[in-house]
Amino acid sequence: MPDDLFDAAAATRRARSAPLADRMRPRTLDEYVGQPHVLGPGTLLRRAVEADRVTSLILYGPPGTGKTTLARIVANTTRKHFASLNAVLAGVKDIREQVAAAQERLRLHGQRTILFVDEVHRFNKAQQDALLPHVENGTVTFVGATTENPYFEVNKALVSRSRIFELHTLTEADLGAVVAQALADRERGYGDRDVQIDDDALAHLVSTANGDARSLLNALELAVETTPPEAEGGAIHVTLAVAEDSIQRRAVLYDKDGDAHYDTISAFIKSMRGSDPDAALYWMARMIYAGEDPRFVLRRMLIFACEDVGLADPNAVRQAVACQQAFDVVGMPEGRFMLGQLCVYLATAPKSNSGFAFFAALEHVEKEQTRDVPNPLKDGSRDKKGLGHGEGYKYPHAYRGHYVPEQYLPGGMQGTYFYEPSDQGYEARLGQRLADLRARDDEESIEKRVQRYADDDEPPRPA
Repeated sequence: MPDDLFDAAAATRRARSAPLADRMRPRTLDEYVGQPHVLGPGTLLRRAVEADRVTSLILYGPPGTGKTTLARIVANTTRKHFASLNAVLAGVKDIREQVAAAQERLRLHGQRTILFVDEVHRFNKAQQDALLPHVENGTVTFVGATTENPYFEVNKALVSRSRIFELHTLTEADLGAVVAQALADRERGYGDRDVQIDDDALAHLVSTANGDARSLLNALELAVETTPPEAEGGAIHVTLAVAEDSIQRRAVLYDKDGDAHYDTISAFIKSMRGSDPDAALYWMARMIYAGEDPRFVLRRMLIFACEDVGLADPNAVRQAVACQQAFDVVGMPEGRFMLGQLCVYLATAPKSNSGFAFFAALEHVEKEQTRDVPNPLKDGSRDKKGLGHGEGYKYPHAYRGHYVPEQYLPGGMQGTYFYEPSDQGYEARLGQRLADLRARDDEESIEKRVQRYADDDEPPRPA
């Protein structure tokens, strides 16, 4: 019994000395802030938690959005035994121990177990496979938390047996509510102190936290704990200067190997494709601010210059190459001028994706039988005399306009078109020229067919 008392006293001391973000974790659904799409009245997950009918699920979202907190709320409300593992520290041995304990608990007491795995994306395949059969047979109800897209980072079999709930970045209103809770709570927060926060200081803390409640509470704790009470009245006055010292740099979610990386570069490319220079500049700034390699961004813009601008503006690829070379000479931070110039140029340029014509031709080649090269197009420098290769070739420069109708595709492919020019920018001129040339080809083809029928003493059929 004394040991229990000592343990309880130690736990109380740890709770009091814990960081504010840990002390202020919501204990019930009513204290939980944000995520109305997941935990609003009548939603599936809220009904499941309140009815203690939680099935295997994965909570997915950015840091500081309440994934672990929600798991703890489940622990506080369930009649099942709640066990937890951190995937960074746990191995197959730990999983087997938890499963064995769950099996014994179910056999002796008829009590089922919820196994919470934090950062489940850190589990390797062997660890996830060790857990899977026990999730399938109901030995444990699996609850996972991850900042990475579970469809990519978690075992597909485990995903298929779990409901996935995506938590969103907290809004500024949500973060304001978090601060209000911390200032009002006398037991866990600062409700027993006279803390006064200027409006601009609060706005700075909320804005710079960037949707992360943990980051916000850490900054609030630093501001309050390091600010001496005023001589008169003893109030702790948090000014904008104090707030700026407490959280100086906005925390940007951006993992170079994670979802944020791929989602942000996707938004950047799609903004340029949509001809919105402001959005493109914003997403590029997000990447550069978070520490992305500028050369990666430049490479993506070089690809974009050919893939999405193409011949609508042939100068786009020249601009991309020039900005890359200039950046290599200048470096950072001045190299940001090259990034900005190229981004705006590509976003505002006329767009054409007709470069995909090559992929249409490639698909055709992959599916068709190999066709012979037409004889006039064959190399006549080696065996023209012996095999007649190259005979009948018409040299375009010897004709008016440097063009003569000819069949350059293999036999049987007449009339096959891979390149369909757009009507944008410079390519519109190319399209008109190509249309004229194709029309001449078609006219000559009709004349040849009419002449062939005349030679055979048959009436020509309509073309």
